[in-house]
Amino acid sequence: DGFLASLEKDAKERAEQRKRNEHLANALKEEGNVAFREGDFVTATQRYTEGLEKLKDKQELYTNRAQAYLKMQEYEKALSDCEWALKCNGKCIKAYFLMGKAHLALQHYGESRQCYQKILEIDPQKESLFKDCMNEVNLEEKRMQDEERAMKEVQAGSLAALSIKELLQKLARPDQSILYYTGGIRLLAGAVRDRTEQTLFRTNNGFSILKDNETVRRGFCAERKDTAEVDLSVSLLSLWQAVCAGNEENQHLLLTDSGVSAQLPELLSSGIQEIQQETLALVALYSANENGRRLLLRHLDLTKWLQILMTFVKSTDARAIRAMDILSELTEEERFKAQCRVLLSTGVLPLFTQLLTSARLVNQAALARCIGIMGTLCADAATREQLAESRECWQACLELLDECIDTSTAQYQECLFAVLGLMMNLLLESNVTIQGLAVDISCRCLALLRAKDGRIVTRATGVLSRILPASSSAVEEAVKGGVVKKVIKFLKAGGESTSSYGIKTLCICTRSSRQAQEDLVKADKRFSVLLKLLESENEMIVGNAAFCLGQCLAVPGAATSLLNSSVVRILLRHAGGDATRTSVQENAAIALGKLCVAEPRHIFQLRKLNGLAILSSSMKHVQGI
Repeated sequence: DGFLASLEKDAKERAEQRKRNEHLANALKEEGNVAFREGDFVTATQRYTEGLEKLKDKQELYTNRAQAYLKMQEYEKALSDCEWALKCNGKCIKAYFLMGKAHLALQHYGESRQCYQKILEIDPQKESLFKDCMNEVNLEEKRMQDEERAMKEVQAGSLAALSIKELLQKLARPDQSILYYTGGIRLLAGAVRDRTEQTLFRTNNGFSILKDNETVRRGFCAERKDTAEVDLSVSLLSLWQAVCAGNEENQHLLLTDSGVSAQLPELLSSGIQEIQQETLALVALYSANENGRRLLLRHLDLTKWLQILMTFVKSTDARAIRAMDILSELTEEERFKAQCRVLLSTGVLPLFTQLLTSARLVNQAALARCIGIMGTLCADAATREQLAESRECWQACLELLDECIDTSTAQYQECLFAVLGLMMNLLLESNVTIQGLAVDISCRCLALLRAKDGRIVTRATGVLSRILPASSSAVEEAVKGGVVKKVIKFLKAGGESTSSYGIKTLCICTRSSRQAQEDLVKADKRFSVLLKLLESENEMIVGNAAFCLGQCLAVPGAATSLLNSSVVRILLRHAGGDATRTSVQENAAIALGKLCVAEPRHIFQLRKLNGLAILSSSMKHVQGI
């Protein structure tokens, strides 16, 4: 008993001592964190070390000290601390992350990749981090290989390699004329023809030309450029294209120059055609791939870029399409979409509405692309809501529809196709503005159902299917305009998208309009179109077709016209089926019940198919018919 009591006392004392040590270790860790944030890495490592003297198995102290060692470029010590952290916690992601960084700094590329692979194995949700880290390793390994190859070229006395170095030395001469530097930059741009020469440009401090040369910097950054300064700027932009094409290390270095990153939006907005062309070409090198786009987002504030690039729609030359290419690529990035929201209402929206109402005066091919890009941005709910609430935006869309209806050129048709797509996206919202314009929108789309381009007809029908629920007046006008007959005509031709939008439009009309019901019965003899749609593999089409049929059975003679058809068999199959959408079973059951009430002779067919039980169970859906 005494021995057990002694053990218990000892254990209790050790637990209390550990608790005191843990308190001291945490305090020292916080002191180390403060020093780390202040950039005092030596003090930080000292505090973490003191903390470990109090508590040797505290994982956070090892990883924090490893991080400080990385900042001090003591990579072997960082690796050792990461290994100790993993002994404390074998699934410590931070330890593997820092270990990967240390191995990368030591040029242990394989070991670095293995560390990052471990992170993904521990937590598959870290895929984005994993990709970034692996990309960093690949780029660093490529950079070192490039520099080793370039060094061999220099040592071998390659004329191309020596010419790069010689030209950079000549450009480094101070106090020369702007024409001297412009000529030298042009020669240098022509001399850079492959990756080795791009690497030599970098390793010989080529990117310092803007920072170190006052004449070049002043000319490039001048707000109002004279002819010589324009030539200098164009030459510099051409040079950067040559040294950055396909070279991510050089792309990164260029954007880290604050002078370049600050000037790019200014150059795009300069109004000088040659400068804008070369700036767009340079930016396109970045936007064309994921890593380049990330560099743009990391080093530049792209808040104004949607507005800046959209302005090029007014250009009649290649700048317009190049700008739209860049915008289209940037919209693949969620961070860019988020930045676009900032100036949407104050800058972008007024410009966009102006472009829509000036179709005759702008580059129509670029305008169609621009509208499509805005449609893509509407995938963001906040952006879509702002656009959908703008009466000016809707009025501009309607004005463009009117202009396109009157003009049948291919470019106008592309604008028309794009604006209908944008309208469909905006109609995912419901607001007072949309309700107030519903009649105008539906009337324009009804007129477009005469279009020869099937794509236009499909999208116009799609807009109708989304705008009609917003207004009973719009439904009334559409029915008066013969929408039912027109849609039935398209449904006969088939096409899944058209069928989906068309049958939905008919559902909306027949739900509230007796005239629509009568028009459908008249236009669709013996319901051949609806019966065909009921055989579709698309459940939404089937459910809407069953609903529409059920509405039209109120018309005298409609149910009788279906005698000797397969309608009972089809509806019975859907009513008792296992469709994912319950509306399919419900609408089919309701239509079946209405069919037998309107024309009792259908019950004989139902009995033959042993469907009375299904009909009985369906009657709860059809009370009051």
